[in-house]
Amino acid sequence: MLKTSRLASRIILSSLTLLAFLPSLSYASALEQFKLFVNATRTARGEFSQRLVKADSDSGSMRMSNASSGSFTFARPGKFIWTYQKPYEQLLQADGDKLYIYDKDLNQVTIRPLGNAIGSSPAAILFGSNDLEKNFTLSEAGMRDGIEWLQAIPKTKDTNFEKIGIGLKDGMPVAMELRDSFGQVSLLSFTRFEKNPSLSPAQFRFVVPKGADVLQQ
Repeated sequence: MLKTSRLASRIILSSLTLLAFLPSLSYASALEQFKLFVNATRTARGEFSQRLVKADSDSGSMRMSNASSGSFTFARPGKFIWTYQKPYEQLLQADGDKLYIYDKDLNQVTIRPLGNAIGSSPAAILFGSNDLEKNFTLSEAGMRDGIEWLQAIPKTKDTNFEKIGIGLKDGMPVAMELRDSFGQVSLLSFTRFEKNPSLSPAQFRFVVPKGADVLQQ
């Protein structure tokens, strides 16, 4: 269970993944809705749930992991707090310069430079700059279960993701599907969005917990 949860969190990071609220735009295409969302949303916070779908090596059938869940806060570009609360506590936090990954069970912090790694990752869609078409090829992917889907394919090969699906409804992202090069799919759903709340830059500054081991990468 712990291994699965950490694998799911690595899928969100990988090459380094919400969101906000817009007026009803049921008449607009997924691409139109998403561009409006990106342009109008500088900060947001809300909650997420996540499941990992992968092939069983013995039977060849697809297996779905137990759901993990938590909360997120972001400020474009490159500042975010992504907190796994269930089933295990883990924190992913970026201050615009560095990415901090805190594993509470291990009391360990891993620090990575944010650099350009966010460019073609799922995180770029939610936390990066507005210049998405520089790093992704965007196209309509049709409607499914009342949700308009947008497909984003990274232009660079230096990423673990083959394609990313973004589901939109009434002008806001409600789901993402992240498919990696190993055929695994991470499914995310988003709830309780608050658009453009007032956020202090200080809240994105990471403080190393007392006694934690620190690894620099």
